[in-house]
Amino acid sequence: MNEVVFGEKGDKQLIYLPEKCIGCGTCVMACPKGSLTIGSVGAVTRGLIDKDYLENDADACIVCGICAKTCPAGALELRQAGESVNDNSYINVALEDTTVNENCVHCGLCEQICPQGCIDVRQWISTNGSASVDGETIVDNECCIHCGWCQSICPTNAISVEKPFMGTWVQDENTCTACRTCIDTCPCNALYNPEWGPGEIVNKVAQRADVCIYCGACDMSCPVEAIAVTKTAIIPEVEKKALLEKKLLNAPMTRPGLVSKLVTDEDACLGCGNCVIVCPVNATDAEVGSGYLNEVDAKKVIEVRNGVVKVVNQDLCGADGACAMICPVNAIMLERREE
Repeated sequence: MNEVVFGEKGDKQLIYLPEKCIGCGTCVMACPKGSLTIGSVGAVTRGLIDKDYLENDADACIVCGICAKTCPAGALELRQAGESVNDNSYINVALEDTTVNENCVHCGLCEQICPQGCIDVRQWISTNGSASVDGETIVDNECCIHCGWCQSICPTNAISVEKPFMGTWVQDENTCTACRTCIDTCPCNALYNPEWGPGEIVNKVAQRADVCIYCGACDMSCPVEAIAVTKTAIIPEVEKKALLEKKLLNAPMTRPGLVSKLVTDEDACLGCGNCVIVCPVNATDAEVGSGYLNEVDAKKVIEVRNGVVKVVNQDLCGADGACAMICPVNAIMLERREE
């Protein structure tokens, strides 16, 4: 597994494990020195930019480990003399393992539904003379994010899951552009676009509350800030919980930083305007959102001028990557913003 040294002080190291990171920004909320930055969460999730979710200013970092204590996925680790010091004062360590009891019939529903692919169900025909199936259900707790999907769908109540947080999830329906960035980013598959019938009005994005861990990844990824996630409780019995509660509970998520930029290839551009139309920030314009895109002269982020795409305002980009995804000739892309 790839490791990045985020900070060093004496024989202590703060280690970042990008493959475990879910882009939730909880650590950024907790950092007392503001050394951590999260950004381009949607584009990173979609594989549209070569970077990790997190960056750290090593000069500002004091290697206190508060960020690692709050990380629900175990993506940050404090080491001393090369050995991990993460203990029960760390949420990820204090979380009870997801377990499977003897009621399990090894049907495989949990394996099929797990959004992180953390469950392996092995089945074989019973050798006791009956027409039945034996098997084994194995949960990889290093991978598990404790969303509770497996527990919710298990037909025999054989699985127990402890979640990291309780919280609230609020969506501003008037601001949401249904760009699906939050849906693609959610590590729990807790968000979706509802279907609707003729004449029926539904929300653009809805939440499956039973499998949400209120991590905040959707909040971090939304390019138009239409989602607000608030943590209201830390569920596991963490040592020195009061410190972590003070940092995390009933507080707004820290906003993501501008860590990427839009880059265009004018020679490749066809001037089709698909990127302009799909941009969720452009779509927050009242006239654009009403379908009159071509009648609006000035777009917020990108527009087509003289037959080629132009970036209007880098700083307004939500770094979701929708423009790069829809471009038929790869004429627009996201790159890391150099300091």
